[in-house]
Amino acid sequence: MGTGMGTGMGTGMALGERKITVGDGKGGSREMNIAMVCYPTHGGSGVVASELGKQLAALGHGVHFLSYELPFRLAGFIENMAYHEVEVAPYPLFRYPPYSLALASRLADLIKEAGLDIIHSHYAIPHAVSAHLAKEAAGASRVATVTTLHGTDIMLVGSSSSLYTLTRFSMEKSGALTAVSQSLREQTLETFGLEREIHVIPNFIDPEEFQRREQPGLRDRLAPPEARILVYVSNFRPVKRAVDAVKIFHQISREIPAKLLMIGDGVERAAAAKTASRLGLKDQVLFLGQQDNVVPLLSAADLILVPSELESFGLAALEAMACQVPVIASRVGGLPEVVADGETGYLAPVGDVEEMARLSLELLTDPELHRRFAMAARQRAVGLFSPDQVLPQYLEVYEKLLTTGV
Repeated sequence: MGTGMGTGMGTGMALGERKITVGDGKGGSREMNIAMVCYPTHGGSGVVASELGKQLAALGHGVHFLSYELPFRLAGFIENMAYHEVEVAPYPLFRYPPYSLALASRLADLIKEAGLDIIHSHYAIPHAVSAHLAKEAAGASRVATVTTLHGTDIMLVGSSSSLYTLTRFSMEKSGALTAVSQSLREQTLETFGLEREIHVIPNFIDPEEFQRREQPGLRDRLAPPEARILVYVSNFRPVKRAVDAVKIFHQISREIPAKLLMIGDGVERAAAAKTASRLGLKDQVLFLGQQDNVVPLLSAADLILVPSELESFGLAALEAMACQVPVIASRVGGLPEVVADGETGYLAPVGDVEEMARLSLELLTDPELHRRFAMAARQRAVGLFSPDQVLPQYLEVYEKLLTTGV
């Protein structure tokens, strides 16, 4: 393994107690040096990349994060991990900053500096393209490439006519492809006509971090004792249907005392706030903005609303389930693979505000049913979506690439 970790969070290479190794193809074993390429924002792809990197670093592998700024889940020193900022020079010639090229150049340098074994790109566009270009520029055919598809890169960005060809090319050139749900795998194969393997590896949560931990006094500050608390967590893009969440809550609030916490930010926040005001809910709907740590708020909640029209996995739903919060969600994309309908929450057709409100009230007005769903939600989250279940699947993909070649 390479000796330098670059500048950033980690500078030492001491191995953690949980170190494991992978085969070297010759009957031996070794640690890996892995570049993790992601966006640093609050979306699911950046969160999952960060959590995967932390788990790999804890096992003793060297993990190098590359992005235009530090992912928010990686603040502070983390052993065996380094952050490398991708800087884009502001040349007057370029109308838009050439981030993809700057990333490819930094990756090519890091291949030589750190002796990278694997480049793991989260998003096909632009990260997988940059990874392929970096390999070519460095003349490093031995470096394995893995691309994890998260949904937006495929169904919104990659499927557009302007980027379709390049998206398909990046997937064909990647050593291995993974998708966060069976639904996304099927959509990708159908949309791009691929005839190659796509490993389905779901997103995961750390059950030690995501568990119900009620912060003293927080619930009382958010709502009266008799009120039920609902949460909505997203990046407020149109496909997340924030306005639907407000409309669902409006019907609930007409039946029982309740508060709705809107967590996140984005282009649809103004529309959701306007809807809340128009429906007379200004004092009952709290817009809390972006939150780096949602566990205290989830721990104060009784229900989460996920009314999205496009959801490749549903990480917000999973994080809530781990905190014993039942889910009301759309029956779309990967959500049925996360939420057990009738056990950990309820699923309804996209846009069916009335049905989602009815199902919410069914849970919120039956304490025993709510308790049963809450316990089942935690059990499912920990049993199927913990690092112990998911990390070995990524390691198997890595090992296969390193032992059989790319």
